[in-house]
Amino acid sequence: MSAYTISGQLVDLFARRIYPATIEVDNGRITMITEVAAAPAHLIMPGYIDAHIHIESSMLAPTAFGQIAVVHGTVATVSDPHEIANVCGKAGVQYMIDNSKLSPFKFFFGAPSCVPATGFETAGATLDAAAVAELLNSPDIWYLSEMMNYPGVLYNDPQVMAKIAAAHAAGKPVDGHAPGLRGEVAAQYAAVGITTDHECFTLPEALDKIAAGMHILIREGSAAKNYEALAPLLATHPERVMFCSDDKHPDELVLNHINALVKRSLQAGYNLYDVLRAASVNPAMHYNLPVGLLRIGDPADFVVADNLSDLNILRTYLDGRLVAENGASLLPFVPVTPINKFMALPKIPGQFAIKAQSPAPAIRVIEAIEGQLVTNCLTLPAKVANGMLVSDTQRDILKIAVVNRYLPDAPVAVAFIKNFCLSHGAIASTVAHDCHNIIAVGVTDESICAAVNALIDSKGGIAVATDADNVNVMPLPIAGLMATGSAHEVAAQYTAIDKLAKSLGTTMHAPFMTLSFMGLLVIPALKLSDLGLFDGAAFKFTDVEVS
Repeated sequence: MSAYTISGQLVDLFARRIYPATIEVDNGRITMITEVAAAPAHLIMPGYIDAHIHIESSMLAPTAFGQIAVVHGTVATVSDPHEIANVCGKAGVQYMIDNSKLSPFKFFFGAPSCVPATGFETAGATLDAAAVAELLNSPDIWYLSEMMNYPGVLYNDPQVMAKIAAAHAAGKPVDGHAPGLRGEVAAQYAAVGITTDHECFTLPEALDKIAAGMHILIREGSAAKNYEALAPLLATHPERVMFCSDDKHPDELVLNHINALVKRSLQAGYNLYDVLRAASVNPAMHYNLPVGLLRIGDPADFVVADNLSDLNILRTYLDGRLVAENGASLLPFVPVTPINKFMALPKIPGQFAIKAQSPAPAIRVIEAIEGQLVTNCLTLPAKVANGMLVSDTQRDILKIAVVNRYLPDAPVAVAFIKNFCLSHGAIASTVAHDCHNIIAVGVTDESICAAVNALIDSKGGIAVATDADNVNVMPLPIAGLMATGSAHEVAAQYTAIDKLAKSLGTTMHAPFMTLSFMGLLVIPALKLSDLGLFDGAAFKFTDVEVS
């Protein structure tokens, strides 16, 4: 790469000053920074880093993700590949690494710590302590991914502790995942060397974890939105804060990324340097990432923005290469070959039926909460028809089902959920954290079955059944999680099927994203796995019908 210079108002996040400068770039690195008397008005800043994201949740292969993320000024991600690991094991992790190397975008993958997340569900693979240790010894792995099994940490589970010890031995950070832990329990969790948490949804919880020595990742994704609750940390503990998406669907990714959190923070009056450090310096330093931060000798990873008021990204550079300009990506699309694991055979409507155990039963109902991954557990009177527990659209109590995708004909798990507000039909998805079995919610057994069978036929995707005879599918051939197209192609497909889902009556902002977390057992209070209804607070199975 030939040498060149670029001039502008350099935003120095270490000296906390902005000054006119000329930057010399040679062979992808910054060789000199010279303060000058005058320079163009545009800003030159470090590129943004998403401090915790599952690339799979964008429904894009890493190369397609990077192609669109650079438009928003993102130059790197701290990426946890545990979604594809739950489907395809170590081969899935390697798939993400291999694909990412076809892009100049900087992906930093972790070793998934919880595959499966619990022993109360069926995944496509298991990564034990030995497998995790092997991954951690790879130069392509930068940290131990989120330790979701916080009960295993608190109760000193041997496998859990061996994985954490392997990370320490490799000299790599350990990411946390401990929603709701407070006080002494949070301190106990952090004491084993867990350094971050992205699951805080209240400020007091975040402050407890900071007191325990942890860093807090302010998450604003497509389903979980915690920015409003946690943004005050930018003023009180700026050195302990990073920004992350966790899970971001393609229709939102084409619009914005970390840049949206930067703008939002500045508009709220938070300090420019603290905000930009949260978006770049803090994650780079915490995870020891070789991402440039506008210092002599650094890789030339930076962005050019228009002004301090708008911070619109004009250009993005990676290792000195111009990769985005004026809202357009300059990275080429890279064709991909899918990897998958899918064994389920078609179902019949009767497999989604639940027989009432008493004439006037009460049932446990999952209450989904807009903008959160946590749920509530409600006890409500059931609707019974012909001796069967059925959906009640008048009270918005609908059936939810999880179908094992890894065995040909395993039993179907069925329960009830509130707040999806479907008036008819069903929606279903093979994006179902973390084991990615088929998850569906709907009004009738016939429509639920139709949506599920459409996904079995396509070997993965998301589906909308307007009735039992009309089903639309967006295929996700890469592990049932990702599409093979470009960001704009996938976003258009997702936007169309999301609109179709909303035509069934749901008012949720991201119904498929919310649905995908209704099987995530490690986040309370009530969830559904392929093995049954799960009480996240007691950490054990429970019955649908209250005895």
